[in-house]
Amino acid sequence: MSARTVTTAPLRHEDAARCAEIERELFPGDDPWSEQAFRSELDNGNFYVGAYSDGQLIGYAGLGLNDFESSVHTLAVDEDFQGGGVGKTLLRALLAKADEAGLPVFLEVRTDNVPAINLYLAHGFEHLGMRRRYYQPSGADAYTMGRPANRD
Repeated sequence: MSARTVTTAPLRHEDAARCAEIERELFPGDDPWSEQAFRSELDNGNFYVGAYSDGQLIGYAGLGLNDFESSVHTLAVDEDFQGGGVGKTLLRALLAKADEAGLPVFLEVRTDNVPAINLYLAHGFEHLGMRRRYYQPSGADAYTMGRPANRD
């Protein structure tokens, strides 16, 4: 199989249905975000970026920012594109935005999502704690992780 070209761009309202589709595929045992949830995130001024291959949305990531900190709201990559660096590209876009604002970054990640945990550790995140039964309805636990502000 030849390498696929992947580009990133700000997430658009018209991407919300595809985001919800990816959510349902990746998180069937939990409460996947709806199309309306993504539209609300965009309407509320949060920073969202999409990854596209051949014009199709294959991943997305979102960051909420306030005056004191930022929080990764979501990061997901279509299963057919996982393991190819798309998640890393999306995370780096979020971190660049947080760094631009000089803010620390926090997130929650399922304790059994080893690839995501390793991605976050490789980008300067540390384990801060655990939230028991954070993901519903599955009851899966989540690690809380944080990365200090990069003010360089």
